[in-house]
Amino acid sequence: MNASELGLPMAVPAEGLPARVRIHEVGARDGLQNEKAVVPAVVKAEFIRRLAATGLTTIEATSFVHPRWVPQLADAEQLFPQVSDLPVELPVLVPNARGLERALTLGARRVAVFASATESFAQANLNRTVDEALAMFEPVVTRAKAEDVHVRGYLSMCFGDPWEGAVPVAQVVRVCRALLDMGCDELSLGDTIGVATPGQVSALITALTDAGVPVSALGVHFHDTYGQALSNTLTALRHGVATVDASAGGLGGCPYAKSATGNLATEDLVWMLRGLGIETGIDLGRLVATSVWMAAHLGRPSPSRTVRALSHQEQ
Repeated sequence: MNASELGLPMAVPAEGLPARVRIHEVGARDGLQNEKAVVPAVVKAEFIRRLAATGLTTIEATSFVHPRWVPQLADAEQLFPQVSDLPVELPVLVPNARGLERALTLGARRVAVFASATESFAQANLNRTVDEALAMFEPVVTRAKAEDVHVRGYLSMCFGDPWEGAVPVAQVVRVCRALLDMGCDELSLGDTIGVATPGQVSALITALTDAGVPVSALGVHFHDTYGQALSNTLTALRHGVATVDASAGGLGGCPYAKSATGNLATEDLVWMLRGLGIETGIDLGRLVATSVWMAAHLGRPSPSRTVRALSHQEQ
């Protein structure tokens, strides 16, 4: 499938937006960790290779969490060596010092820790308070930086929590500052249950920049539970954010947030960015074909509207 034959949107650039956006692809990790069936490592590796061939430059590969908690990613040691030769960034999630050591042993150069903005989710996800979780991450980040490894700090429940409701902006800012102060290179602001609206996104990014957090250190991670992921992303772009998390085919959600639906689909994001004249370096045709291929392995159609529209056009 040739991207030039897809009937792509007419590019009409808008003022005040980044010229280029880096898409942080999370489908191979955040997407597949929520599958009921375990996808074989060889299929995951082929998925990552196909994603790399689309022009994506950052593809989150796996998680070095204990297999008891995420059995779908228990094959991290088998998977990572199969893709480590790719000329792309391959971040991996490390929940603790043990996970970091496993990742470093395999040569990982980009890692991520996964914090929470709320006490309820910190307890559900990490069995710790917010501050106890931060204390656990500090030596992990320090060790990673000593090895000159790039560290991303994920922050869940930035806009709403299923147990606590709306999350105060100041609460999110505090945890973001703590992650940056301990050495994280970038932050990903997560709308874990998909309840954010553009006003909330604007308020949080404004508060973060007012607190001295550079917008260049921020990425956004939206779920599409209420169909707001693209509008929230556009709001973040208008504030200068140029890193956006997305999942090929719209795979994934959050296993600890029952109301969460899938992540923002990478194809839907690329379609919007193309229409705005924003560069991504991604071949949309190849990306759609990759998601159709993975959907066949999973035994169901992709939830991405763009995948459905463009793959239907091809038939």
